[in-house]
Amino acid sequence: MGNYYQPEIETMPLEELQKLQSERLVEQVKHVYDNVPYYRQKMEEKGVKPGDIRGIEDLHKLPFITKDDLRDQYPYGLVAVPLSDCVRIQSTSGTTGRRVVAFYTQEDLDVWEDCCARAIMAAGGTKDDVCHVSYGYGLFTGGPGLNGGSHRVGCLTLPMSSGNTERQIQFMTDLGSTILCCTPSYAAYLGEAINERGLKDQIKLKAGIFGAEAWTEEMRQEIQKSLGIKAYDIYGLTEISGPGVSFECEEQSGMHINEDHFIAEIIDPETGEVLPEGEKGELVFTCITKKAFPLMRYRTRDICVLTREKCSCGRTHVRMRKPMGRSDDMLIVKGVNVFPSQIETVLLNNNYPPQYQIIVDRVGHFDTIEVHVEMAPEMVNDTSVTIEQRTKTLVAALKSMLGILVDVVLEEPKTITRSEGKAVRIIDKRNLYKG
Repeated sequence: MGNYYQPEIETMPLEELQKLQSERLVEQVKHVYDNVPYYRQKMEEKGVKPGDIRGIEDLHKLPFITKDDLRDQYPYGLVAVPLSDCVRIQSTSGTTGRRVVAFYTQEDLDVWEDCCARAIMAAGGTKDDVCHVSYGYGLFTGGPGLNGGSHRVGCLTLPMSSGNTERQIQFMTDLGSTILCCTPSYAAYLGEAINERGLKDQIKLKAGIFGAEAWTEEMRQEIQKSLGIKAYDIYGLTEISGPGVSFECEEQSGMHINEDHFIAEIIDPETGEVLPEGEKGELVFTCITKKAFPLMRYRTRDICVLTREKCSCGRTHVRMRKPMGRSDDMLIVKGVNVFPSQIETVLLNNNYPPQYQIIVDRVGHFDTIEVHVEMAPEMVNDTSVTIEQRTKTLVAALKSMLGILVDVVLEEPKTITRSEGKAVRIIDKRNLYKG
């Protein structure tokens, strides 16, 4: 077992925590400066030397790192240890450009798995649980991270990976899975499939740890109702380590960041200025213990808020609110900023299933946005309300939320393709017009 259970760290007074962070930051800056020529050059261009960083109060002096930097330095340009010290890589999907490859020493893996173990324990996990991991394995960080965290806790671990829903349900019932780890969209699909088969009373799940894609509070309530569980959020990025950078406790009111390993900032995405606690902006992370691939001031593009309000669980580590969207995933339609989470909130508040797609296009010089959403079976059977009336109501609700007119297409149940990994919510056909 690792050192994941550290109540003295997770409940450490702020002054002591910041002292620990400062010590680790100073050491990490020197490590990166000495071993990563690219980052040393960026520091020198900004006129910063390791001796200028004496604690977390000097963090703002360091340059940012972005995903473009990672792609430009692919594959080895940001590795800070000899390759002989690296034991694993993980990678992003590469769907928006060249893949990002992250490197790990054994110590890095131990820290990552400890962070995931903390998340499982915060969801009530113990060595007596059966942890059902339905995140993808392989290069994707979801499966390996929660798998390792489950081992750290001592759970019986089912390394299911994604897909093959029939087998997922069979193992869930036969082996008595108690904690489910997967994407929220797949959790919703599993809940739908389990209830259709009349197997809900045979499921022993008590909690779910869901991440890797954006999901709303309304979707949480749908999943909790469908599976009869408590649903916990978990956050992470391949670039930083993977899931477990932060996680929810029983309060379900923001995710505690593992601040003994990661320093979080919120910045103005336009100016890069650090914003005070409670302000909405772009989330930035600095790794202070990772050795192989230690990113400093990495811009995540996730938009959220940090808070140090006292938490009933006793943890003192800062909490990040659920990301409201990504600055690079945000759609600008008809001059208006649109986040998919806003649309999902409207759909779930109007009792539609969490199965939808957003199609954005351009006709001439004008943008169009169309939302395809499935009707629930009871809606189809309810003849007291016409399709036209339902469409009109949903169009009005979306306009109230977004401020623009959205075309709505109501689909029959089961007609939108289900996802066994990350759901494809947005189809932006305007990309076809880019030269």
